[in-house]
Amino acid sequence: MQTVMAGAMRLPRLGLGTWRLRGRECTEAVLSALELGYRHIDTAEAYGNEEAVGEALAGTSVPRREFVVTTKVWWDHLTPDAMRRALEGSLGRLHTPYVDLYLIHWPAPDMNLAAALHQMMAFREQGLVRHIGVANFPMTLLRQAVEEIGAPIVCNQVECHVNLGQSRVLGYLRSKGMALVAYRPLGGGRFADAAALRGIADAHGATPAQVALAWLLHQDGVAAIPKAAGRARQQANLAAADLALDAEDLAALAALPKGDRHVSPGWAPAWDPPG
Repeated sequence: MQTVMAGAMRLPRLGLGTWRLRGRECTEAVLSALELGYRHIDTAEAYGNEEAVGEALAGTSVPRREFVVTTKVWWDHLTPDAMRRALEGSLGRLHTPYVDLYLIHWPAPDMNLAAALHQMMAFREQGLVRHIGVANFPMTLLRQAVEEIGAPIVCNQVECHVNLGQSRVLGYLRSKGMALVAYRPLGGGRFADAAALRGIADAHGATPAQVALAWLLHQDGVAAIPKAAGRARQQANLAAADLALDAEDLAALAALPKGDRHVSPGWAPAWDPPG
């Protein structure tokens, strides 16, 4: 599995997202992905599936040191005591003494960001997490975390796909040696048969979804975590990582509208302009 540099971390370029996967379906999906060669499993306390992911981690033959586990603390648990309880719960459900990457899942409107990030740094010093990062942070909060607080975050996990550009955030992350981790990289299934991608897909003997994923994975400093419950979809996403798009393909994909955001709950921060 190819990797991207995320601070001091080598992060697999393609991981398995598990949002909305539950129970045995989730456990089987994680086991299948690890068997196929995936080496990054993404979950969160808010997903309600850490226990199912943990069953897979306990049951796989892949050594624990060979794969990355990401989980996240929810936005209403960002006081130090609540964060400790949240992490202890996550570690117990995941059947692991540490997580490789621990993220603030969403910024809270009234959070003390410095206190939250210092607590995450303490977790790292205690060996409970290997690396720390954030998710859904716009530029203002990214700069605050990095330039004012000095937190050693390694990535920002954000919605990013062929119809939602994150050029400003990505440029900043690259300048700081951090990675962008793209969630919902296939637009929640909207690219499965997208007409705008069909011509490129046909020329490469691929699917529109594979073209959309390849566009992301072609970019420096970008990793992606598409959800894929079934083995066939997992294999198709792996094949997309090897899809060679040419300059004409990339130009056509870059020209597509980039302002189609799908995930923006009521607690979301003020987003950067699309780009």
